[in-house]
Amino acid sequence: MDTKTQSAYQDELQQLEATSQEIDRQLALLHATPVYYGPDVTEQALEGIREQARHNLSKAVEEPYFGRMDFQENGTEQAAPLYIGKAGVEDPQTGKLLVIDWRAPVASLFYSFTGGLDPASYESPDGIIEGLVYLKRNLVIRKQILQRVVDTYDRSQDSLAVGDEFLLYRLGENKDSKLRDIVSTIQAEQDRIIRAAKNTALIIQGVAGSGKTTVALHRLAFLLYQYREQIRAERMIIFAPNSMFLDYISGVLPELGVGSIQQSTFTDWVLDILDQEVKVVDPSLALQTWFATSGKRPVIDEHTPGRYKGSIRFQQYLDDCLTRFETTYVPASDFIPWEGAKLPIAKIREWFFVENKHYPLVKRRERVVARIKRWMDMQLERIWETSRKKELKKKGAQKLRSYLTAWPEHTAFSLYKLLYSETGRPESLPIELLHQLPETLVAQAAKQFKKKEVQHEDLAPLLYIHSRLHGIPSDRMFDHVVIDEAQDFSPFQVAVLNSYTRNRSFTILGDLSQGIHAYQGIMDWKEFSDLFEDNETGYFELERSYRSTMEIIHFANQVLTRGVENPLLAVPVFRSGDKVRVLQTKASERLPLMVQSVRHLQQGSAATIAVVARTEKQALQLHEALTEAGVEANLITAKQREYRGGISVVPIYLTKGLEFDAVLLMDVTASHYEVNLTDAKLLYVGCTRALHELWLLAAGDLSPLVLTDDSEIVSTESPF
Repeated sequence: MDTKTQSAYQDELQQLEATSQEIDRQLALLHATPVYYGPDVTEQALEGIREQARHNLSKAVEEPYFGRMDFQENGTEQAAPLYIGKAGVEDPQTGKLLVIDWRAPVASLFYSFTGGLDPASYESPDGIIEGLVYLKRNLVIRKQILQRVVDTYDRSQDSLAVGDEFLLYRLGENKDSKLRDIVSTIQAEQDRIIRAAKNTALIIQGVAGSGKTTVALHRLAFLLYQYREQIRAERMIIFAPNSMFLDYISGVLPELGVGSIQQSTFTDWVLDILDQEVKVVDPSLALQTWFATSGKRPVIDEHTPGRYKGSIRFQQYLDDCLTRFETTYVPASDFIPWEGAKLPIAKIREWFFVENKHYPLVKRRERVVARIKRWMDMQLERIWETSRKKELKKKGAQKLRSYLTAWPEHTAFSLYKLLYSETGRPESLPIELLHQLPETLVAQAAKQFKKKEVQHEDLAPLLYIHSRLHGIPSDRMFDHVVIDEAQDFSPFQVAVLNSYTRNRSFTILGDLSQGIHAYQGIMDWKEFSDLFEDNETGYFELERSYRSTMEIIHFANQVLTRGVENPLLAVPVFRSGDKVRVLQTKASERLPLMVQSVRHLQQGSAATIAVVARTEKQALQLHEALTEAGVEANLITAKQREYRGGISVVPIYLTKGLEFDAVLLMDVTASHYEVNLTDAKLLYVGCTRALHELWLLAAGDLSPLVLTDDSEIVSTESPF
């Protein structure tokens, strides 16, 4: 360590000690103050402030801050050191900020400044603030111990020579069973997304490993900080591809000091609204059925069942059906509860179509039925004879029950099912409407609806019908929605979510190159942006991949280009590692070689290892082989709700969104991975899960998607 570095280290040691002492002092005072449980509103508010301070300071104890920036604002005499942390810390005596919250406006300088002698600026509530940056410094503090000091910019040298040193240091760390926050390494292009305006449908195309998910989670934390008077955490939601992925990302928001944000899959959320009336066909079976169709990979177009039911065209079809259905929803005849009493159908229709037209269908029916009952009560009040009144009341109740059989109470599923049926259709839904649907949809519905089973792509239509029937209660509305792996969502899903979201406030993120569910998802982000006005959307691309080594990224890009036309390729950060290892063997040596490979990776530095199979059935077989060999591993299935780290055996489609120190891709043969769009995307997803080491094993002919003729990035030699 040179003299200058040593001096900087000593300065930061003193600063850390002083800041830690102040944090400890404030925490001690707060803990010594009794918690208020009384009814006084003012005291309750003060207790809320104290509790938030306890929470923030407790988060800051072990790692008070991670960065420093010396900034001289225009009009001031000298630069002031600004320390950036996950939570702000103020000196109560002077009012000076000892640590600035990373979400504060001035902290944006720490992320956006990329060097140079020109003035820098940031946007504050008072306008644009300009000045000069003299120093940008990254710090690693663990349990109040200063471990690393890295100057990424020094104005005296105009140097960013070590700008990537700290980033590469953090990227080189091994992963555990949870995704971590990136607050200390947010890059300028990521920060622009995090701080984008709230009332925007933000669409983010990010390559594998570009930090899309963590950027979205940090954006939620920023929005809650920036717009704390307008939005609430409990009215924000994250939609993830599966429950295991939700478990994987579960630690990031609490680490950022954010709680109460809803987290769900789209399936679970819709089924909850539908009161579990239907069950969804196992998504893994749907995927396998798709792959098995005619023994080939079928063509994906607008007539593909999943894409058709996920289209705005299908939404418009349903809208037409529901509008027609509404016209004859009311019974066609007068209501006569007993001889001499008649409620004209014209009056009933007036109540339904005029007086209550602003209510959803179910509520309108309830209100009109209640109105009919009140009308009967008024008719009965004219009758003085008690026995006669009692007789007519009983007869009227029977007549009303009979009358309402022509006015059935529909659920979303019963009405959706009716739209596919040839029999029992009301006059407003002529059979010609059914003939507009593809025959494959009608045949599939007839088979599955009897068991109250639906496909994943039926959920958006069901939710749309439910909303038409019941409306959307205010407590179901969201202030902001995050959709992760959004390339697997349909336009219909996003459109119906928009009706549940205030001010079109979305963060929609994904990667078209990882669209392995293209039979139900999208092929172009325009399918989503077209749902909003031009001034309501924002589009960002994240091209840099921070996850994998250069060798792994270059190899994965080659896989993608062999099966996908004009793919969106990742640009790796300059972090070199081992070559991708491709091993070929005989069928009889397949399982022993797998066990040997896993043990070899275990002996290295890998803390998390994934053995990736083509299907769930193959994953089960591989897991059994590892268990028999005495290797402890976790089998991951579609129903998994927790990612445990260590060694995992997982079907390739479930690896999306996860990352591992080392990945062993099994059975990368010509029979398992052909040269087509779907297989290329699947294999690309599998390859890009690896941070440091990627191995491929094939018993037989290698997949033509695999590149083996570039000795710079691929090795075919056995390491044993």
